[in-house]
Amino acid sequence: MSNALQGVKCSVKNCKYNDAGSLCTASAIEVNVDGGGSSARQSQETNCKTFQTSM
Repeated sequence: MSNALQGVKCSVKNCKYNDAGSLCTASAIEVNVDGGGSSARQSQETNCKTFQTSM
């Protein structure tokens, strides 16, 4: 197994940190609320700031 974060899955295939099997190999992840703030009502209101394109 790679340096994947335990229990963290990623389905963004073009992310630099996406490994085979949709595993995240970043050393840490950062998730924020769209538009700022500290509360979200549903997952669609959040985003992963760790994402980097693999291209």
